[in-house]
Amino acid sequence: MKKIIPLLMMLLLIPNLAQAQKREFDVEVLIFKRSIDPETTAESWPNELAPIDLQGVEPFSNQAYRHKKHAQMLSFSHYKLLKERDVLKRHAGFEVLLHKAWRQGDQGKFSAPKFHIQAGKDYSKQFNADGSKIASEDTHTHHDPLYELDGMIQVYVQHYLFVETKLDLHQPSVRSITFTEKSPEQLKESDNFAVLADTEADSANVQAGNLEQVSPKKVEETFLKGYRMDQKRRMRSGETHYLDNPLMGMIIQVRRVEN
Repeated sequence: MKKIIPLLMMLLLIPNLAQAQKREFDVEVLIFKRSIDPETTAESWPNELAPIDLQGVEPFSNQAYRHKKHAQMLSFSHYKLLKERDVLKRHAGFEVLLHKAWRQGDQGKFSAPKFHIQAGKDYSKQFNADGSKIASEDTHTHHDPLYELDGMIQVYVQHYLFVETKLDLHQPSVRSITFTEKSPEQLKESDNFAVLADTEADSANVQAGNLEQVSPKKVEETFLKGYRMDQKRRMRSGETHYLDNPLMGMIIQVRRVEN
């Protein structure tokens, strides 16, 4: 009996010890953009981007998801990056797009919450989801929101603290497109169709069956272009970390919660 009692006491203490070892972190994120023309930067920005993988990613507003991932949003009284936010707001060259804070556990990459970032202007009345401009006759059709800032963020523990983020900053831009007076379908339908074209030459002429010349024309069109920030950063709790590209930046703090 004397041996059983200490053993029972140890078994009762195990859940408390496990609970004590669980760590919690307060994550605070401040995202801003620079008020500059993207095309004036030295960076080379592709006109098309592969879609960001949003599988398993949910918005901050999804309470059921937060509960499942043991995460909770923090009230404004827990925010610590207020000075940084105020400095950015006073500066004409920056615009704050998002300021959020939440509490989460020390989960690994496969179980830590992934949050959907959406902020800034809604371009859905001007552009389609693929970035093309909405036709004037289609402006009254309902479209899903198309936010200026769209992407995801995940903070997790893998021996060390890490943050991974993929964010697209959408801005109206201009691109050149080349077309002929006759579409390829129209040319195919013409009699004695034959095409002779030098596709590598900008000044190439297309010749149809009767040898009429169809000169390619270049026009400029407005479209919604995405500028991506894709970063992974190892962090230390309690420190302020800064991620950026030439167009936008993120200030992030991950603070360990004291029991």
